[in-house]
Parts: sequence; C-alpha cells; structure tokens
Amino acid sequence: HATEPGGPWPTPKVTLHNRGLEPPQPLMRILDALEQLTPGEVLEAFNDRDPAFLYPELEDRNASIRTEALSDGGVHILIRSGAIQP
Repeated sequence: HATEPGGPWPTPKVTLHNRGLEPPQPLMRILDALEQLTPGEVLEAFNDRDPAFLYPELEDRNASIRTEALSDGGVHILIRSGAIQP
C-alpha cells in the first residue's frame, strides 16, 4: 500500500468516525469522502480494525496512507489525496 516518508502532513480537512459500523460501510465512507478532496488534502478516520481492503483502492487513486494502532484496539487512519490518474 502507498505510504509516505515521515514528516508533517497538513491538518485533516475531514474526520470520519467509523467505529461500530459494519463492513463495508467504513471503506465506502472513506472512499466517498476522499473523492471530495483536492490533491494533497488529508482526511482522517477512526476505524475498529486495520482497513486491509482500503489499501488497493488508495493505490488506484494515487493516495497515501498512515495508520496508527490505538490503545483500545481501534485504528487511526490518515489519508492524503493524490492526483487522479488519467
């Protein structure tokens, strides 16, 4: 999956709270929100689990992702929108 080297990212423009939602709702909500961003903008999401099925979708969209495991078992996700591929 697409990742970027360390360093600061812009403040997230959109925050999604996907905890407690059944799959594929978190994935669909993230992809819908990502479509609203311009290249370089960031969205963050809080999920119950690692979004394994999201990685190939982000790669197709040239987006970058950072994930962080939370102490309560959830996952904090940052996604930076990429340029749309022709």
